[in-house]
Amino acid sequence: MKRVVITGQGTINALGSNVAETWEAMREGRCGIGPLEVRDVERLAIQIGGQVRGYDPDAVFNRQQIVLYDRFTQFTLLSAREAIAQAGLTFVGDLAARTGVVLGNSGGGMNTLDENYRSVYEDGKNRVHPFVVPKLMNNAAASHVSMEFNLKGPTFTVSTACASSNHAMGQAFQLIRCGMAEVMITGGSESMLCFGGVKAWEGLRVMSKDACRPFSANRNGMVQGEGAAVFVFEEYEHAKKRGADIIAEVIGFAMTSDAADIVMPSKQGAARTIVGAMRDAKVNSDEVGYINAHGTGTAANDKTECAAVADALGHHANDLMISSTKSMHGHLIGGTGAVELLACTMALREGVIAPTIGYEEPDPECALDVVPNVARDAEVDVVLSNAFAFGGLNAVLALRKV
Repeated sequence: MKRVVITGQGTINALGSNVAETWEAMREGRCGIGPLEVRDVERLAIQIGGQVRGYDPDAVFNRQQIVLYDRFTQFTLLSAREAIAQAGLTFVGDLAARTGVVLGNSGGGMNTLDENYRSVYEDGKNRVHPFVVPKLMNNAAASHVSMEFNLKGPTFTVSTACASSNHAMGQAFQLIRCGMAEVMITGGSESMLCFGGVKAWEGLRVMSKDACRPFSANRNGMVQGEGAAVFVFEEYEHAKKRGADIIAEVIGFAMTSDAADIVMPSKQGAARTIVGAMRDAKVNSDEVGYINAHGTGTAANDKTECAAVADALGHHANDLMISSTKSMHGHLIGGTGAVELLACTMALREGVIAPTIGYEEPDPECALDVVPNVARDAEVDVVLSNAFAFGGLNAVLALRKV
């Protein structure tokens, strides 16, 4: 089994337009959630989100590209450019053939859908742009990354709601580990902060109107975000031979299904996934120093996740740190696990644990060290990243310091 390392990372999200800005915001415990700036916002009951502000697509893409790129694809390409530039790779010949793309996404081109439904139903138009379908399809971002960088290996999109990015990164990890690829571009993206996207989520009655407060007793729901994060996963010997700067090593992955309920999480399913990731990584529970939690800020998710962590790690659950960065950047749905992996690489690379901000009242059902409100300096060697999605689909990644 080949070893897999991370040699590049890139992002754009509510906290920053690159990794350095995002890490700085996480260190400072800065909140990227604020008033939504979308059309017809006054008709929405939920008017806050982790929006990418000040973003001008015309500054980074030409008119022909914008016709083809939905907002989620634009975010993905910008993140991929940063990640691949950091990795210092050029994809030609055999390396191009042995490099692929696996990305997570849930909503696809939601902004494109919203705009064109308005055009047809509200404005009464009988024709839409011929590129609407290729612009809104979930695999558009993966395909455009492959085309921009000449990547001819396994390329596809994973869509498992809130676990999409973790599932995607897990598949990328497995493809390199088993020898099917040398390098994989992986991560995820989402952009559902438009009228139709937010209105649909309002119907679930799981959204907060004021803030995301994971693990706090007075939490009142999740807050949506948008953006992307992309990583370069690379076979260790390949990276070592070319003298790459290795950010972290991916050492384990597990995925399970609750087979129970379409929206309510299962403690048993989550715990089995955490145990599976540690087993795959060949680490004991007392080696895990930090967990980036799924931590949505809903009553059901937070207490279920804490119970699952306690079951999976036993007494050591009281000694490790667990935080939810959704409190800062919002819940990116299909892209959330990718942005959250940046908190994991920051913990390993920088020795800084991102906080759970908005924490106001202890909850006895979430009685773990949730790193409340203020980042913490701490040396950790092994971290886990949790993702537990609607549909009962769970995916956990394990990383180690190199």
